[in-house]
Amino acid sequence: MGGWRVAMWRRILRRWPAVAALIIRAMQIRFTKMQGAGNDFVVLDETQGRLGLTPAQYRFLADRHFGVGADQILTVRPSPGPGIDFEYVIHNADGGEVGQCGNGARCFARYVRDKGLSDKDTLRVQTLSGLIAPQLLPDGRVTVDMGHPVWDAARVPFDNQGLQPVQQGLVQKWPLALMDKALVATVLIAVVSMGNPHAVLWVDDVDTAPVLQWGPLIEQHPRFAQRTNAGFLQIIDRRHVRLRVFERGAGETLACGTGACAAVVAGIRAGLLDAQVQVATRGGRLDIAWTGAQDASVYLSGPATAVFEGQIDIPEKL
Repeated sequence: MGGWRVAMWRRILRRWPAVAALIIRAMQIRFTKMQGAGNDFVVLDETQGRLGLTPAQYRFLADRHFGVGADQILTVRPSPGPGIDFEYVIHNADGGEVGQCGNGARCFARYVRDKGLSDKDTLRVQTLSGLIAPQLLPDGRVTVDMGHPVWDAARVPFDNQGLQPVQQGLVQKWPLALMDKALVATVLIAVVSMGNPHAVLWVDDVDTAPVLQWGPLIEQHPRFAQRTNAGFLQIIDRRHVRLRVFERGAGETLACGTGACAAVVAGIRAGLLDAQVQVATRGGRLDIAWTGAQDASVYLSGPATAVFEGQIDIPEKL
């Protein structure tokens, strides 16, 4: 900081210490850094009042060079209505608000328990996409009732006009044309919503799959009006899969909870997977359970860990 700025702040602190303290506090935000299978989050507590952050400020928090660094920013808010314990708000690293994050839901549940905000083992939590029910298990893992998958293309949303699907079991795989300066290709994707849109494609080996090349093209494809998450699924056997996900607004992450749910339910409907599946991600193991019934909930289980706590000064204008 330049010498004249230091002198200015010294004069302010001497003459108006109360005003200066208010200004400084307004720029300081306390946070907890958490991760679930390597999917990492900044968690904010707004149970006592809104912080009023802008999309640019969420981007600043998520920035791994100038901020804290995270795939998503999770916010804990008070109950919005009867029978609901908390509101759970999710912002991607690009600052956009989204409807669901499964790994984040587990961290959310762990956070409210660790902070003494609730002593319940099972919570009812409102998200932008609807109610979820995370449950803390005795072994420290967390299971989340993620609700039922949505297959109707219009509700994902996905524009399938003019496309002819390929049927595999009960799954429709849609041909999606990918084009940029260096690529012209057509891939087959299963389309499903788990509170946020997902495109799932089968690959022989996730290690060599073109995740970083195809992922952005699928994420931003014009047939997905709200963009989408792109999951690259390798089936090992009927109870084990490997998965990489290029997330909407975040890029490839070490794990994606809703992406794991989407990939497994697509595999179950295709007749390739059993009702309980272990998902190996680059950040760790997730467990998915789904009976396959139309209105049955998908259950996501996995770790949720607090990494560190801190506070950060956020510029008022970015």
